[in-house]
Amino acid sequence: MASYDDFPNLRFERPVDGVLRIVLDAPGLNAVNPAMHRELADVWLAVDRDPETRVALLQGEGKAFSAGGSFDLVEGIIDDYAMRVRVMREARDLVLNVINCSKPVVSAMHGPAVGAGLVAGLLADVSVVGRTARIIDGHTRLGVAAGDHAAICWPLLCGMAKAKYYLLTCDTLTGEEAERIGLVSLCVDNDQVQARALEVATQLAGGAQSAIRWTKQTLNHWYRVMAPAFDASLAYEFIGFGGPDAAEGVASHREKRPPSFSGPTSE
Repeated sequence: MASYDDFPNLRFERPVDGVLRIVLDAPGLNAVNPAMHRELADVWLAVDRDPETRVALLQGEGKAFSAGGSFDLVEGIIDDYAMRVRVMREARDLVLNVINCSKPVVSAMHGPAVGAGLVAGLLADVSVVGRTARIIDGHTRLGVAAGDHAAICWPLLCGMAKAKYYLLTCDTLTGEEAERIGLVSLCVDNDQVQARALEVATQLAGGAQSAIRWTKQTLNHWYRVMAPAFDASLAYEFIGFGGPDAAEGVASHREKRPPSFSGPTSE
């Protein structure tokens, strides 16, 4: 049996044969701390090599999918150059490892879905969301460029006009709106999210594995051709973490007030 002992900050379950459930279960509505961020980037390599897993199912515990990066993760990126470089590499690995994992990934998103959790949730091959889920790409509200997964997938999923609107404004999408614009695969009643996602995962686990995996492999070339844009967005994001706007963004979140940004107004 495959071991996931190297990922103590993630929870693993096997609800049905061939399906590995990966559960985000942490304080602060499953906020992603530095250790979980590293594990969330690397776990897809283990899934890819696991002979017992045909499908990975990602979900959150409790009232949320994930509330995004924890304060200690974000403040560490701002204050510590070495940590900033390390987390930037992990952010790149997270995106590319989900894309390159040969096994299909299904996500089940309810409540807030933000940050690193949202990366895997939207890059999943099938994303299932609750009607009142709150999907937010909060980068510009934090004072940094929309990096992570944004440039590589949002324009392909929902079109450039909607991608620009939501990535520039950080406005919240409900699950219903996310499905309407094509950002997610399926929207269901809130109390049906986990069950529907498991149904999809079970269906995929029972299918022709080579056909399913090769279909994923070829379709994901649409993402791979966007790799240069992704690298640029990631670089701009992490340059931003060294500037004054990111510090103000974190402070405003902590103090629950609107931010007052004072960074450069021209480049």
